[in-house]
Amino acid sequence: MKRFNRFVSLTAATVLAAGSLVACSDSSGGGDDAGSVYFLNFKPEQEAAYQKIAEEYTAETGTEVKVVTAASGSYEQTLKAEIGKSEAPTLFQVNGPAGLITWKDYMADLTGTEIANQLNEDVPALTGDNGEILGVPFAVEGFGLIYNEEIFDKYFATDGAKVASTEEIDSFDKLKEVAEDMQSKKDELGIEGTFAATSLATGEDWRWQTHLANAPIWNELEDQGVEDSTNVEFKYNEEYKNLFDLYLNNSTVEPSLTPSKNVTDSMAEFAQGKVAMVQNGNWAWSQISEVDGNVVKEDKIKFMPMYMGLPNEGDYGLNVGTENYLAINANASEEDQQATKDFVDWLFTSDAGKTHVVEDLGFIAPFSSYTEEDTPADPLAQQVQEAISNDEVTTIPWAFQYFPSQQFKDDFGQALAQYASGNMEWDQVVSQFSDSWTAEKETNWGS
Repeated sequence: MKRFNRFVSLTAATVLAAGSLVACSDSSGGGDDAGSVYFLNFKPEQEAAYQKIAEEYTAETGTEVKVVTAASGSYEQTLKAEIGKSEAPTLFQVNGPAGLITWKDYMADLTGTEIANQLNEDVPALTGDNGEILGVPFAVEGFGLIYNEEIFDKYFATDGAKVASTEEIDSFDKLKEVAEDMQSKKDELGIEGTFAATSLATGEDWRWQTHLANAPIWNELEDQGVEDSTNVEFKYNEEYKNLFDLYLNNSTVEPSLTPSKNVTDSMAEFAQGKVAMVQNGNWAWSQISEVDGNVVKEDKIKFMPMYMGLPNEGDYGLNVGTENYLAINANASEEDQQATKDFVDWLFTSDAGKTHVVEDLGFIAPFSSYTEEDTPADPLAQQVQEAISNDEVTTIPWAFQYFPSQQFKDDFGQALAQYASGNMEWDQVVSQFSDSWTAEKETNWGS
């Protein structure tokens, strides 16, 4: 099984001695000393599921669980605003090693919790300088090009189709040939573009500032023989540009209009059958299936790799990994910390909680008590699980968890929007990427 070979624990250079802050309180008591949970949720699409979970847990245990969901693209800002309040979140999410650097002083020791004990070895936790567990990953996810098989089948039947099946698409050259041919036949196919609109509105550009950049940066770090680096050249920027330009030039809108588009626009276009492909991850099925006017059938939604011309990319499949880690606020009261630990352990390790994780949240959970049968039923999650289990194709690890900061990603996204609008040359985008990477690494990672 080829997976997660790049995940390592990150030891923080300076971490509070959180263990002394986390005493085990008597969780059997009631009243004002019982403790409560305030969870600041990262993903808006899971708001309803978490509210349902919170209500059930409170009814079962009497422990108050409040869930607040940050607006799309605003989690870091929301967390910074909330963490200093008298009633701050007791449970929050951090974005991999970069998140640990930023939030380590607020992250309590989770060593000894059930979720820490059950964590699979190939998906390590975030750790402090004494080996204490500060952040626990809670979901394995995958992303790539999502396509509507019905539209492709219709394309295969057209005169002069460049391929007879998607299995023949195994390189960027072949993907480009097919995408451009589909765009030229969009009226015949009954679509508005090959790809959904590239969402470059502020806060809506995360698919390009992180996901599309993942494989190029992973390859560059592999060439250097390192997990991470203070300096990157954006060596494979032309390969990135290959696929980015393909999106821009073969979608539903002119490139200059993409800075006004958001993720919801893109997903709606795909769901309503207006496009053949959209770049996104397995979490997208819930977004697609719930769109008014959705025409994409559950057995017709498929993944293919994001070919862009990288070395040996025919040997690689989906991008699979994790970057989101649960953390408990070390500054919360001992009672609230214990109540939060109890809630998290219940959610991810109890039978009732596991049902919510699989069926409502749709997580592929990285814990030993989960088997392949505990994979969510949705078609995209099933395909990610198949990719994890496939020994013939190697999944691409998530290198973007080492991106320097949210500011770096935001700056990159803005540069991409300027490029798409015709206001910035590509070499300027590349220079900004490299310069900003080094500056943010030196500032935030102490390199």
